[in-house]
Amino acid sequence: MVKRTLLIAVTITTGLVILMGYFINLPALVSVRKIFLNWAIILAAVALLIGLINLIVVHARKIINKEPGSHYSLVLLVSLMVTAVVGIVSGPTSKMSQWIFNNIQIPIETSLMALLAVVLISAAIRFTYRRPTSFSLIFIFTTLIIMLGTVSNPWLNVSWLSELRLWITRVPVVGGARGILFGVVLGTIATGLRVLMGADRPYED
Repeated sequence: MVKRTLLIAVTITTGLVILMGYFINLPALVSVRKIFLNWAIILAAVALLIGLINLIVVHARKIINKEPGSHYSLVLLVSLMVTAVVGIVSGPTSKMSQWIFNNIQIPIETSLMALLAVVLISAAIRFTYRRPTSFSLIFIFTTLIIMLGTVSNPWLNVSWLSELRLWITRVPVVGGARGILFGVVLGTIATGLRVLMGADRPYED
């Protein structure tokens, strides 16, 4: 019980000090806030390091036990080691690091995005075929407009198609993204307030 009360007190005190440090201009309070934030950055770096070690251990165990798909784990570990060595030895802005990024990372991400577009269109067509709704039709129409307006096609070189795609990406898409961000912000604030008030205690798990 004492340990639980101490954890709640430390959490609430830390959160209030950091929060007040942004609104109250006191040198001592600002200094303490910076110290707490530096501690948080260090803890985040340690957590990232632990996650990296866990990734290596899990995939190394798959390779040792010769589990199905272990060759993918081997490719992952080799790529991780090569990228880490190149980044540490020559730096992240060196020619070798930029070559890895431009010739390996970007093509892989581009292929995944292309695959995602195909999967979304296939899923939308199947959904429309089984249960057609106005929203699914709008989704398919918008997806086709975006794809046709993005890909250069000599047989379909229509100026208004590119302008319509540009309007869709700048107005409805940006509006939807801002709505999602507002939802994330409000959810984060609500979760933070619940932790500060002691209603949620994730540190006890």
